[in-house]
Amino acid sequence: MSEERIRILRLVAEGKATPEEAERLLSAVGKEAPLPVAKGTPRYLRVTVDSSDGDKVNIRVPLALVRAGMKFSALVPRDAREQMEEKGIDLTALSSMDTEELIQALKELEVNVDSHDGDVVRVFCE
Repeated sequence: MSEERIRILRLVAEGKATPEEAERLLSAVGKEAPLPVAKGTPRYLRVTVDSSDGDKVNIRVPLALVRAGMKFSALVPRDAREQMEEKGIDLTALSSMDTEELIQALKELEVNVDSHDGDVVRVFCE
C-alpha cells in the first residue's frame, strides 16, 4: 500500500477526515500520473515538495537560465573575477563546460525522496 493511502486512512482513524472525504482522496491518489520523462531536449528543471504539514512547493526553472548563467561568467569584470577567485569561486569551469552536454545530462536527472514522516520531494527535468 502506498504511503499516501496509509496517510489518508490514518486521517480517518484519527477523526480528521470523513469516510467520504477519504474516498475522494483515495480516488485522486489512484489517478496520479507518473512523473513526466523528458524525451527530447529538456526545457525545465522541476522541483516539487509536498510536506506532511500541507506545505507545497512547485518550482519550474527554465534551462535557458543555465545556458545564460554559463555565458554570464564571460561578462564578469576581471577585478570582480579575481575577488571571487580569492573566495574560492572559479568561473572558468563554467565557461569551459559544454552547455548542451550538461543539458542532455540533466535529461537523466531524477531525485525522489519519500521521508518517514510523509514529506515527498521530486526533482526532474521535463
